[in-house]
Amino acid sequence: MLEVRPFLRSDRDGLVSLVNRHVSAVLPGGAVPVASLLTQLERDTHEPIVDPWVVDRHTIVAVNHDRIVAAAHLKRYGSDERVSAGYRNLGDIDWLVFDPREHDAGKAVIDAAIGRLGSWGVREWGADGNLPCLGVYGIPDAWPHVRRLLCEAGFDDNDGGQIEIVYAGELAGVGPPASAPVEGLRVRRVVGSLGALFEAVLDGEVVGGFEVEDTYGVANASLARWADVGNHWVHPDHRRRGIGTWLFRHGCEWLRLGGRDRLLAYAVEQWRDSAIPTEGAAKEWTRYYARFGLQPISRTRRGWHRSPVAVPSQGSRP
Repeated sequence: MLEVRPFLRSDRDGLVSLVNRHVSAVLPGGAVPVASLLTQLERDTHEPIVDPWVVDRHTIVAVNHDRIVAAAHLKRYGSDERVSAGYRNLGDIDWLVFDPREHDAGKAVIDAAIGRLGSWGVREWGADGNLPCLGVYGIPDAWPHVRRLLCEAGFDDNDGGQIEIVYAGELAGVGPPASAPVEGLRVRRVVGSLGALFEAVLDGEVVGGFEVEDTYGVANASLARWADVGNHWVHPDHRRRGIGTWLFRHGCEWLRLGGRDRLLAYAVEQWRDSAIPTEGAAKEWTRYYARFGLQPISRTRRGWHRSPVAVPSQGSRP
C-alpha cells in the first residue's frame, strides 16, 4: 500500500539509497553520504548565498511495502528586501526523485509537493534536481522519468531556462605547462571565490584566469579524486594566443599534486527562449575540453518553473 507523508529520520537509509541511484546515473562513482543529505534537508551548506534566504523547508516521501520509492525536498524563500528579486517569495521543488518503475508514487509525491507550494501562497513555483553532489543539478538527461513527471505537472524550462553540458575526464593526459606563450606573461596563484585561482598577468594586468574547486572530498569520500572548473576566462584582446591552455595546464598540475585526478567542467549549450547564440560556443568548448581528455557525460536542463495555482486549505498535508 502506498503511503505519502513527511520525511522521518528513520527514512534516511532508504532515501539515500534512492538518491544515490539517481546520482550514479549522472556522475561515475558519485554518491551522497547520509550525513550530507540530512544536512541539506536542514541547511544547504553548498549554497551559502541563497540558502540563508530560505524560510521554510519540507521533505515528502512515498513508501510502498516499506520501501522509499519517491521523495521531494521543497523550499520557500523569504520576501524581505535582503532576498534577491529572482528568489523573493519563490517556492521551489529543490529535487524530486523516484523509482522509474513507480510512476504512481512519483505522481503522488509531486501532487503533495504542489499542495504544499500552493498552501505557501508563493508568487512562482520552481523545480530543480539540486542533490548535494558535484555535477548533479537541473534535470539531467539521465533522468527522463523525472523530466516527464515535471512536464505532466505543468513545469517547463522554456522561459529563461538553459541547457548545460557537463564534461568529465582524467587529468593523467593533461601535460604540464610549457613556457609562457606570450613574452612577459606570468602566472599568479591566489585565493579565488571558490578555490585556487590561477591568474595570467601581463604588464601588471590580469588578462585571464582559471579557478578550480577541489574540497568536495572533505565531506564526501566518493569525491576525493574529483575537482571542478569554477571559472575559466581570457580577456577578448588576448584570446587565441594559448593563454587559456597554459592556465588550464597550470591548474591541472596543481590538482595532481594534491591527489586529484578527475575533473569536471561545464558549458551552456542553449539559453531557452533567448536570442543569445550559444550552440557554436558549446561546440567550441567541446572541442577545447576534448584536447585534454574531457568528454561530455551529461546534458542538464535548468530553469524549470510553472505559474502557481491556489490550493484551498484542506487541513494537514504531507
